Amino acid sequence: MNNQPASGTSGVSLIGVPTDIGAGTMGSRMGPEALRVAGIHQAIAQFGLDVKDCGNLNGPANPWQPAVNGFRHLPEVVQWNQLLHDATYAELAANRLPIMLGGDHCLAIGSISAVARHCREHGKKLRVLWFDAHADFNTATMTPSGNIHGMPVACLCGQGPQALIEIGGHVPALRSKEIRQIGIRSVDAGEKRLVHDMGIEVFDMRYIDEMGMRHAMELALALVDGNTHLHVSLDVDFLDPSIAPGVGTTVRGGPTYREAQLCMEMIADTGRLSSLDVVELNPALDHCNQTAELAVDLIESLFGKSTLMRS
Repeated sequence: MNNQPASGTSGVSLIGVPTDIGAGTMGSRMGPEALRVAGIHQAIAQFGLDVKDCGNLNGPANPWQPAVNGFRHLPEVVQWNQLLHDATYAELAANRLPIMLGGDHCLAIGSISAVARHCREHGKKLRVLWFDAHADFNTATMTPSGNIHGMPVACLCGQGPQALIEIGGHVPALRSKEIRQIGIRSVDAGEKRLVHDMGIEVFDMRYIDEMGMRHAMELALALVDGNTHLHVSLDVDFLDPSIAPGVGTTVRGGPTYREAQLCMEMIADTGRLSSLDVVELNPALDHCNQTAELAVDLIESLFGKSTLMRS
């Protein structure tokens, strides 16, 4: 049996967001095309789902300027995220499962703001699984770089500039109890205190080493039920760089191929996947598109690929 995503969706919509506006290294703007070349459309369509490629959003160019008041490219980041919010919300309203093809992880502000808005309007519970090497909870006063791809969780939880935290029409867009972070292994000193004070549930690599990925995922998915909208935000730097070199911020000691596959398979088993981000893929740093191909491989598992039929 192949487990399908959340029942009732009329299909899957791919939304390309070709920008590295929030990153410290150029190249993730090429991520959407790399995922298309790796066959993401065909990988999902094989499960009998209607897959629509919405093309790429068209936002401002990356001016590559230094930070101003603790933020790099804030006006441009706001524009891209507003565009993505509107596109994601439209696909959710059409009863489709949106997949954001990034682009850097600052874009999760737009996608998840739209998801949270949709859930509020439809009385759905929200669970966000944030797969990442980093906590992404920096603020203007703590950030060493001003790169907004290090701030999306903080912004979604209401800790950020007004123009970003208000995109979904509700502040905060996300309550800390609605997010689970998995695979974390690089956290700035100030972030540690904020993440702790906000009460975000984090399954870092030490926890995974000690308790195992299966146990971590069981806890991350606890209480997900038929009224839960499950959103996956997959930063490919979540993976160990030995298998996923095509990212701008590699951190050694990440999950193995099988640990990552187990995460996706356990999500598929819930049948509740309702939206997805794939971010921080940087083809300029990749080898023969192997990181994009691995990401598509994981997405296949997320949509129900398994070795054997399981009850």
